[in-house]
Amino acid sequence: MEGAHRPGGAAKGLAWLVALYLVLPIGIILPVSLTDQRFLSLPQEGLSLRHYATVLTSTEWLGSIAQSFWIAVGSTILAVVAGTLCAIGCWRISRRATDLVRALMLLPIIIPSIVYAIGLYRYFAGLGLLDRFLGVVIAHGVTGIPYVIITVSTALAAFDPRLEQAARGMGASLWQTLRWVILPRIAPGIASGAIFAFIHSWDELVIVLFIASRDVFTLPRRIWDGINENLDPAMAAVAVLLIVFTVLLLLLDMALRRRRDAP
Repeated sequence: MEGAHRPGGAAKGLAWLVALYLVLPIGIILPVSLTDQRFLSLPQEGLSLRHYATVLTSTEWLGSIAQSFWIAVGSTILAVVAGTLCAIGCWRISRRATDLVRALMLLPIIIPSIVYAIGLYRYFAGLGLLDRFLGVVIAHGVTGIPYVIITVSTALAAFDPRLEQAARGMGASLWQTLRWVILPRIAPGIASGAIFAFIHSWDELVIVLFIASRDVFTLPRRIWDGINENLDPAMAAVAVLLIVFTVLLLLLDMALRRRRDAP
């Protein structure tokens, strides 16, 4: 009996080692953000919060945070509306052609980001959307649609179609059925998709590097430029704030999933 438990214990230990290896780079960011030095390094004489103060009082950092936030909000709304309608449409039609539609809608996360960014650059140049807030919102919204489709489709898979049939049989219109029967049942899936679409936009860099320059300067891009120009520890402070914010969103998503799976 003891020998039967050893493989499971070894696998569990290996899993913890892999997890620690993946988390280690993130864990190093915290002490670096508290360094008392003027460059990226571990604290030498003591801990300091001055780099957090620099971020929270700098107009450049706060401006980039605000831009990233509003771009993420706009792109999330676009992704949720388009992704939810697409997922519901494919679910209701339920034909072989809908599988092709789902595959096409998932392309933005399947193809390499650099390829998509190059295509956007050529396409947006003719539309006058380069270095425009609207252009970045559209680009992030399109790449966020697959996350919404995946989570909403999962929620629809557990939806009882007899509820829709009963509503239509009682005289409800298509919009009333959608508003009062379908959407409330799949709301946790929509919320999960919105969270992942928001995180994607909040953290996206490659597309912004191609389609934005001076007027749109998101937070990931400011960090990127800071790494290229200098090694200011304020970047580590921003990274910690990003990690905390992302973890809070993931915890919210976990709570929504538990609510969805609850009987």
